[in-house]
Amino acid sequence: MVRIAILASGSGTNAQQLMGHFQGHATAEVVLICSDKPRAGVAQRAWDMGVPCYLFNGAALKDGTLLHELEAYRIDLVVLAGFMRLIPVEMVLAFPDRITNIHPALLPKYGGKGMFGEHVHKAVLAAGEKESGITIHLVNERYDEGQVLFQAACPVLPEDDADALAARIHAMEHAHYPAVVEGIVNSIRDKTVE
Repeated sequence: MVRIAILASGSGTNAQQLMGHFQGHATAEVVLICSDKPRAGVAQRAWDMGVPCYLFNGAALKDGTLLHELEAYRIDLVVLAGFMRLIPVEMVLAFPDRITNIHPALLPKYGGKGMFGEHVHKAVLAAGEKESGITIHLVNERYDEGQVLFQAACPVLPEDDADALAARIHAMEHAHYPAVVEGIVNSIRDKTVE
């Protein structure tokens, strides 16, 4: 089984989609949720779905404590789902091409530090873009600069505000992220079999 850990800072709707997708899966399972926000909704979602939740702080991310926890759980794949902190280079090196993230815009536009959630959607609208979308990418040591694995676009409608655009993009995240992660799982499994 490919063992997946999800890192999340928020309400956890993408994490829930992923946990549900891999529940009872033949070749992969979500074995750990990690959150840097003790009151984040993702902790309750993990509890409700019977997945252990590890709470940590910024120091634990930087000093390798989180990495040690992931190694103790024998994690094969780390999936970021609304995680707001920069991944340290030591973790990137420990999971080469095995950390993925989803971004609510078509990178390379509207990425980088501070570009998350409504900040992204407001920037897209302020620029008068005709389309936005999602980007699923590998994680490196810089915000939103890893190799792009998948993109899907949607129109920006004249009547859109940040909330309307966010709702449409959130639905795209839920539709596409589990399938793309499953593709990564298959790639990891194939390499393990070789």
